[in-house]
Amino acid sequence: METDGQRSGLFWDMLEGRVAWPPAAELMGWELMEVDPEKGTIEVAFQAGEEFTNPAGVVQGGFLAAMLDDTMGPALMAMLPDSKLAPTLDLHVQYLRPARTGRLTGRGRVVQRGHEVCFLAGELLGSDGRVVAVATATARIQRLP
Repeated sequence: METDGQRSGLFWDMLEGRVAWPPAAELMGWELMEVDPEKGTIEVAFQAGEEFTNPAGVVQGGFLAAMLDDTMGPALMAMLPDSKLAPTLDLHVQYLRPARTGRLTGRGRVVQRGHEVCFLAGELLGSDGRVVAVATATARIQRLP
């Protein structure tokens, strides 16, 4: 996705290459598809490799939770000014069906943004377009250290 180069903040700095991507995002193959900071929505893609599978041959739930967290968090981060970040305080994940390896799509949104506490929601879709997991999260806006 192309950015306008006019925005700033940690999220936008990573997109523009001014700040390195977190290793976890790189491991999961995080890719921005679409973001609307005014609406607080985002769509991202991940690449789940064989190394993400459990003994049953499907993507282990912890990786799905991480992908959902790395979907919802950036939806909020795209809205924040330079000096702020928003770590996740609480994450609830519901697994709906097994996730196969390959491309997974995350859709996240800011449900409510307060001055400090924000509520987020997201879903993760398999390559067939079916929802494999959903999540809600609470994040706290704070100053960068």
